[in-house]
Amino acid sequence: MVRSQSILSIAVLVAALGYFVDIYDMLLFSIIRIESLQSLKLSSEQLLFDGERIIQWQMWGLLIGGVIWGVMGDKSGRLSVLFGSILLYSLANIANGFVQTVDQYKWIRFIAGIGLAGELGAGITLVSEIIPKEKRGVATSLVAGVGLTGAIAAFIIKQNFDWRTCYFIGGGLGALLLILRISVFESGMFHKIKEMDVRRGNLLMLFNNRERFKRYLQSILIGLPTWFVIGVLITFSNEFGKAMHISEKIDPGKSIMFAYAGISIGDIVIGLLSQKLRSRKKALYIFYAITILFIILFFSAQWNGSANIMYWICGGLGFGTGFWAIFVTMGAEQFGTNLRATAATTIPNVVRGTLAIFILPLFQWLRSTTDYYTGGWITAVVIMTITIVAAIFTKETFNKDLNFVEE
Repeated sequence: MVRSQSILSIAVLVAALGYFVDIYDMLLFSIIRIESLQSLKLSSEQLLFDGERIIQWQMWGLLIGGVIWGVMGDKSGRLSVLFGSILLYSLANIANGFVQTVDQYKWIRFIAGIGLAGELGAGITLVSEIIPKEKRGVATSLVAGVGLTGAIAAFIIKQNFDWRTCYFIGGGLGALLLILRISVFESGMFHKIKEMDVRRGNLLMLFNNRERFKRYLQSILIGLPTWFVIGVLITFSNEFGKAMHISEKIDPGKSIMFAYAGISIGDIVIGLLSQKLRSRKKALYIFYAITILFIILFFSAQWNGSANIMYWICGGLGFGTGFWAIFVTMGAEQFGTNLRATAATTIPNVVRGTLAIFILPLFQWLRSTTDYYTGGWITAVVIMTITIVAAIFTKETFNKDLNFVEE
């Protein structure tokens, strides 16, 4: 019994550390965007344009990688994804330390995005399947809560090292994580379905059944606010600050650090709250309300304000969107074991991908027809409306038995 609990604890710890490295590498560009692009001799106008382009390329990589790793997770196993994805993004981050042009930058961030796509979904799937259902929400929240502090580490390292060294450190952390992964065992549920005559990792199964596709689409839409907040409001907090006449210089890296400190705390709190309420959806609604409150403050309380007010509001936005673990866990709980890794890995990466294919284009169009400030708050209204409607129609998954398959 003690040995069994030890194995479970190691799995949760390694998944958390894996997500820590994943978040460090994923957010590193947003944190060092200005410094790294300035060193490539870009003008102030190019900093915004090319910064958005590189983020979009990374998000496209995440979108494509989510499909690749998700299918592999159901066909070859959860551990194969955890090993393969971290190897790819670690090598990509080392290569990122050598870029000399914007084109090189965007291609390597694209490759890194493919690698980064596998970590969270496979980790949450593995933990969800090996942890007792009564403790599942807390365990996955701990994975995300600890993992999300990777953004804080990235900011601290950025403050003390050159931007190229920051990428080398990310690659080195990945190599260390590969060694830790050796101690983790494959999911027992996955071993069982390997011996069954069922289709595994068939991506088309998410689309060829109306009810199943509805589950899948709703699982994606309930997570949209996370990457609107991070990819638009936080990443471009300096541009919003200028639009709201904040005279002090705002460091986007510091905004991200405050936001992810909030997200990390929020992810742990929402896990405990969902256990207390015995409901994923009720906890989600409470965090949506917090997110809306801080979006209102973001657009109303900062005119002629200060950088410190911006950072604290970013922290509040982070706490409100700290439902990432519950959202991904709900996605994993919606689907059978033969399709779970495919769903749980593609869902968060499609949400990340919406930053490139929907959220940023919508924001860019709105700000071109109005202004930066107005485009931001209208985008917020659209995103939150879509998300709340999707959440209303999403099924409750608290305490759901995961030992089933999709026909």
